[in-house]
Amino acid sequence: MEFRYCPLCGNPVVEIEKDGAKRWYCSRCDKKHYRNPTVGVAGVLVERGRLLLVKRAEGVSYANQWCIPCGHVEWGEDVREACRREFLEETGIEATVGPVIAVHSNFHDPRQLTVGIWFRMERVGGKLGAGDDASDARFFTLNSIPEKMAFPTDLLVIEELKGL
Repeated sequence: MEFRYCPLCGNPVVEIEKDGAKRWYCSRCDKKHYRNPTVGVAGVLVERGRLLLVKRAEGVSYANQWCIPCGHVEWGEDVREACRREFLEETGIEATVGPVIAVHSNFHDPRQLTVGIWFRMERVGGKLGAGDDASDARFFTLNSIPEKMAFPTDLLVIEELKGL
């Protein structure tokens, strides 16, 4: 998202540089506007040495590519609750959210930068089935991950899991 107009007053903004970073400035409000990454969460469920992945559905970004079940944190939502919600929506599995296992900056889409938090999950109920933004959900061994993975940072997490 590029700022063109001030979200406070509607005045056109100009791009300025401060400390080597681009900022948008409104002369009417005398306010700098920052472009910050959004927060994403992902749920890592490993059972019997196999990792649960979802295939992204048609019509969503990175369609037909696989990923660790994930989504964005909504405004006012706790990161762990967001992870539990997204995991259930995409997999049909009810799970408890455990410890953080990885945090990475995601730069693969320069138009929408995110910071991702990967949590360990433990199944407590539900039935496996793709839902929401997923067209498939299944388990893979860590050495048989699909070729078409949506996010490079998921591959980093998978490599970290192999070392555990």
